[in-house]
Amino acid sequence: MTNPTRRIRRVLVANRGEIAVRIQRACRELDIEVVQVYSEADRDSLAVQLADHAVCIGPARSADSYLRGDLVLQAARAFRADAIHPGYGFLSENAAFAALCEREGVVFIGPPSGVIATMGDKASARAQAVAAGVPVTPGSSGTVQSAEAALRVAAELGYPVILKAVAGGGGRGMRIVEREADLRGHFEAAVREAAAAFGDGAMYVEKYLTRIRHVEIQVLSDGHTVLHLGERDCSSQRRNQKLVEESPSPGLSAAMREAMGAAAVKLCEHVGYRSAGTIECIHDPVHDRFYFMEMNTRVQVEHPVSECVTGIDIVKEQIRIARGEGLSLRQQDVGLRGHAIECRINAEAPERSFAPCPGLIGELRWPGGPGVRVDSHLFSGYRVPPNYDSLLAKLVCWGRDRGEALARMQRALAELRIDGVETTAPFLARLLASDVFVRGEVDTRYVERFIRESTT
Repeated sequence: MTNPTRRIRRVLVANRGEIAVRIQRACRELDIEVVQVYSEADRDSLAVQLADHAVCIGPARSADSYLRGDLVLQAARAFRADAIHPGYGFLSENAAFAALCEREGVVFIGPPSGVIATMGDKASARAQAVAAGVPVTPGSSGTVQSAEAALRVAAELGYPVILKAVAGGGGRGMRIVEREADLRGHFEAAVREAAAAFGDGAMYVEKYLTRIRHVEIQVLSDGHTVLHLGERDCSSQRRNQKLVEESPSPGLSAAMREAMGAAAVKLCEHVGYRSAGTIECIHDPVHDRFYFMEMNTRVQVEHPVSECVTGIDIVKEQIRIARGEGLSLRQQDVGLRGHAIECRINAEAPERSFAPCPGLIGELRWPGGPGVRVDSHLFSGYRVPPNYDSLLAKLVCWGRDRGEALARMQRALAELRIDGVETTAPFLARLLASDVFVRGEVDTRYVERFIRESTT
């Protein structure tokens, strides 16, 4: 049995920056027209320049433009778009918006709204993982309604614990609490941050495991067949913000890789998942165990890493699935070839606590050569606005093995030139040259230790 086929001739891209350009490229290769929405701050963006049609939906503030689902849908109707691709962030995991698209007969390029609601709520997703027989980290059985409730759970779990926003993502609404005296303040700050970022301040509490790796499994499902495309290691992060991702993970055995992939497939089958998605896990290398953490019901920033090692275009597969097409591959057809590393090039100043650095792009030189990919929306003369995420580009290098991929990345970082704004590129080159990274022994707190050691 297959899903009903939907004709998609025109897609509205409800995002900005590099992911909007990435989606447009996939649409072009599928012979699909593109409608690009934009805010006043993005009027001169590359995504607007490349689109077949473009329409301004509001001022720079995201809450008045990219987060206005009613305006996005209004633009889709005005331009007779058959589908909306939300990218990542903004409306990509907004179940109410996906449901609105379903009611209006516009294809939402993502999972069904009910699945987004179930897996986008971290407490609910955790319950589904338990029901599917997937291991989860010790934590609260549901949301905690107050700091007092969080204190009780933390006392049972033992410190350190981590507070997580139910609707969170990208490290927002998340706090690590080392001792009881700090919990109340962290809880209140996390609630405020989550409410401002996601409109939902609900929290839950987990035991915080130290010296662990952050490993995620890329999945694709047409609603009948579920595939996993191997894993990505995202342990190189600062304040829960990923800086470097790679595939395959240097810390996993073949048996652990197979077990994590099988668990991801089992969970997707359990919830009736359809589209591209990511199962995020914690891997404890000391005891060689893994635990489900959360699911991202969208395309990830770091999806190019998986594309490089599998040869599968994840965004095009998303669109094909949304059209009702079945996956042409089976799990035995998916293999990991070589090694890929991605560096996120941000407009930030590492020596000033990674402060954002918006500004006018001057001379721009992208690296090239074998195994080098750049996903970016930058061009010389582009003004990086202060209103959004500081991501400028994703630099991805592939090699026949990890050593070659790492050597190519160092070469590519040395070739890269972005004048006009400070970037994280020099910091990343130093990080990747560190003995711990070269040995593949990074855990989720390593970057913070590296920063401290580098400044003392």
